[in-house]
Amino acid sequence: MAKRTRFAFEPLKNAADLRLDYDTTILPPKKVFLPTRQDLVKFDKNGFSAVLDGKERVLLGVHPYDLKAIAMMDWIHEEGNTDNYYQANRKATIIIGSSVQKHYKYAFFGSICTEKPVSGHDMFMTFIGDGYVVDVVTPKGEAIVKLGKFINATTEQLASAKKAVADANANCPEKLKGTSFQVMHKVRLAYGGPIWEEVAKTCFSCGSCNIVCPTCYCFDIQDEWNLDGTSGTRHRRWDACLTSEFSEVSLQNGRENFRHSRHERYRHRIMRKMTYLNEKLGGSPACVGCGRCSGACTADIANPVKIVNRIMES
Repeated sequence: MAKRTRFAFEPLKNAADLRLDYDTTILPPKKVFLPTRQDLVKFDKNGFSAVLDGKERVLLGVHPYDLKAIAMMDWIHEEGNTDNYYQANRKATIIIGSSVQKHYKYAFFGSICTEKPVSGHDMFMTFIGDGYVVDVVTPKGEAIVKLGKFINATTEQLASAKKAVADANANCPEKLKGTSFQVMHKVRLAYGGPIWEEVAKTCFSCGSCNIVCPTCYCFDIQDEWNLDGTSGTRHRRWDACLTSEFSEVSLQNGRENFRHSRHERYRHRIMRKMTYLNEKLGGSPACVGCGRCSGACTADIANPVKIVNRIMES
């Protein structure tokens, strides 16, 4: 739904507020599964109990790049020690994707993560001008279709839907130069180069680029005590590796920051998105080209396209 000049995933109380023609949302849909603040444990003098409160809901109108990001988050929160809090929200949610009808001015999803298929959703709606072609993916999607009146799509309509998706990828306003493999390789080689200090000199270390990213998943855990001094809540909230305190640790006689300078933190973000997680995510970068970080950056330095293309051209 609309939020002044931007858009957001919010509870839909009136069908007239639904906007499937949005460019991008302020925050990614990951907030449904990994809330900005999430209670983990309630405790008092008698013990503690986990707070697993997955709520059934339908996440409607998710763009393909955000579907790819959700698939990455699913894998990350399931491997090794499964994150049961994330999974409780994820398994209770039906996801309906929708095609991109309007491009965000910083979007570059057509030139990154292209080797990763769109997956994890239950239905997908493609706008073809006079209606939507609906692709049913899972039994949950089939159950939803049975609630409405649908007709079989014609060959021409299916072709129009395929073209609409291809056009959305081709018409992104920004484009990376190189394949995911080429970017991964060359960005890693630039680790010790001078470009990071040059670009990061105006960075405010605010972490806005982290907060709006659909594939960032770092969090901080804190305990809140009630006034009785014996009960409280342990919760987690989103954290950001661009902030100066993120990499700060306590020592016996003080503290140490192992990414003290701005350029080290800036470099870490780009390296993590373009290089570090590629192998972990099956050859795909941890960036889906939504462009949110570019729009959120007050210093206008967060755009991955600008920095990566400079490295690719060097």
